[in-house]
Amino acid sequence: MERRTGPDRERWLLLADVARAYYLDDLSKVDIAARFDLSRFQVAKLLKQARDQGVVSIEIRDPRRPSRDDDLARLLGVERVQVVDVTGTTETEGAERVGTAVMGALRHTLRSRMTVGISWSRTMDLAAKFLPDLPPCTIVQLAGALQVPGSGTLPQVISNLGSSPGIRTLPIHAPLVVDGAATARDLMRQPEIAQALERADDLDLAVVAIGAWQAGESSVWEKVSPADRDEAAAAGAVGEISGRLFDVEGSHVATALDDRLIGVRFDQLVRTPRVVAVAHGPGRAAAVVAAARAGFVTHLIVDSTLAEALADLLDDGS
Repeated sequence: MERRTGPDRERWLLLADVARAYYLDDLSKVDIAARFDLSRFQVAKLLKQARDQGVVSIEIRDPRRPSRDDDLARLLGVERVQVVDVTGTTETEGAERVGTAVMGALRHTLRSRMTVGISWSRTMDLAAKFLPDLPPCTIVQLAGALQVPGSGTLPQVISNLGSSPGIRTLPIHAPLVVDGAATARDLMRQPEIAQALERADDLDLAVVAIGAWQAGESSVWEKVSPADRDEAAAAGAVGEISGRLFDVEGSHVATALDDRLIGVRFDQLVRTPRVVAVAHGPGRAAAVVAAARAGFVTHLIVDSTLAEALADLLDDGS
């Protein structure tokens, strides 16, 4: 599968192994140094790099001082909000930190024999590069992909996972948006795609991305016609998940675009017991608030720039 390769991958794995030994296995730095044939100084340096690069996320819950994450979770009405600090990072570095957090949440939430759905987006496409080792499970691709520069990682990873022992995959080898409703119907009749979309009725967990229905904040918005954009906006759409539109109250917005999408339906997401949703950038604040109102998001992962925008928006009572 397409993950980090060569020296970069080996370095990332070493950071993860050292951090796991220290933070989860409670080994001392001396013991870790002996296990990995390192010096204590090298262990300390690797632990710092693991924190700085987002391999490790430390969360302190002080009952005397609710965290920003707790405050946002309470205001949004979701079980958990996880803020990824991207201060001082480049766009790529920040996106990698968010992607690492998403896949970390998947690893911590997914249990053996679960059925997990993963939806395509640019964020999820990047996050797939950090996909951890998974227990025996069924992985459902929840939506077709969009052809954008550098895309294609997520469908490839899901397909390649099918060769892993104990892991069953249901990929969707189709685009997310097609030109006509008849084409969409024909594609969804194909056995492999039909099986994946039907299995979305029985998900234990879904991992999705939230986009805002405006320029620069949604891959789907950028791919559809001006008429599609205008129809959706006139119907009250403020955001989308896998092309499924919703309004400020989190209710599904039905437009002609629905008939041309190859992907999970809004009602299927609503019925999913646990949904990890990710969004980044301050321009998605209103869409995230609306998605939270839909009631199905249980774990929200945002970057620090979006967290600040959400705090401002919610403080204004919007």
